[in-house]
Amino acid sequence: MKKDNFEIAVFAGDGVGREIMNEALKVLRLISDRRKIKLSIAEGYVGGSAYDLFGVPLPQQSLDLAMHCDAVLLGAVGGPAWENLDYSLRPERALLGLREKLGLYANLRPVTVFDELLDASPLKKSVVQGIDIMIVRELTGDVYFGQPRGVTKGQDGKRKGVNTMVYTEDEIARIAVRAFEIALSRKRNLLSVDKANVLETTELWRTVVTEVGRNYPEVTLKHMYVDNCAMQLIRNPAQFDVIVTTNLFGDILSDEAAMLTGSIGMLPSASLGKDSALYEPIHGSAPDIAGKNIANPLATILSVALMLRYSLAMPEDASLVEKAVAEVLKEGFRTQDIYSEGNKLVGTEEMGNQIITMLKQLLN
Repeated sequence: MKKDNFEIAVFAGDGVGREIMNEALKVLRLISDRRKIKLSIAEGYVGGSAYDLFGVPLPQQSLDLAMHCDAVLLGAVGGPAWENLDYSLRPERALLGLREKLGLYANLRPVTVFDELLDASPLKKSVVQGIDIMIVRELTGDVYFGQPRGVTKGQDGKRKGVNTMVYTEDEIARIAVRAFEIALSRKRNLLSVDKANVLETTELWRTVVTEVGRNYPEVTLKHMYVDNCAMQLIRNPAQFDVIVTTNLFGDILSDEAAMLTGSIGMLPSASLGKDSALYEPIHGSAPDIAGKNIANPLATILSVALMLRYSLAMPEDASLVEKAVAEVLKEGFRTQDIYSEGNKLVGTEEMGNQIITMLKQLLN
């Protein structure tokens, strides 16, 4: 029987987080009302705002909230106000803490270009038109979590920094299965990105991904070195369907791919575990524009669409949210980051209202 009640943890975070979250929650509540889904929404603090209140970026009460819900919706964290804190207390540690404690091992970053925003891309229209890429980034291994790590001082008084790249066979197989399953629902093409010619860790990566691929004969698997992939994303991004890669490489490649669209303010993400999931825009907290009603809420709204698809088992409604965004862009509405002459400049709240108006029409 399909579930009809969900508990959602909401963390607005820092900077523009509160503004964009307000618009995303409008969408989530509209869908739940129309579909008669009961939503229990509980708000908490993470990041710099949590540090200001509790002295830590991820207080226990916020972690408990995240661990006992169906999904987490996050705004953005960080900002100059907290840059001088000890590394362990910086806002970004909240993200790493949530990923680790919730077991969020798969980060999904869809990269699509709306036809109406082709002029915003720094690349030629002919290069970016029609691209539809899903980057699947492993999220709980690699140099981000490997031990040993840190900065030490030797007997000669010279400092040495150490980070350890490490992956187990099970960690690689787990993310590979997720990527193959996603590829099955798309064009059935999977590219695994590594540096197997230099790094033994990613030599194992390539071996295990290939082994997992034998269970998915319907999917065409290819391999590519990360430096070539970085080049090919600029040269010919339309060649890619699903890309699976390590934590470090995925961090870099997904941000590179984001700029194909012309605005990082347009791209959502999903971080998935076995029983938990977190959804957030990939942009930062933008403290310089916080409180000015000019931030783009569309990435957060599209993150709600991902939540509907992957956590709430409502793929049709996810598609409606994505269509509402496309239709509003077709009508010429733009926030400042994607505005060009001849369009209709709107603020954060009005853009959210335009999405709601369009979504109501689509839901009828």
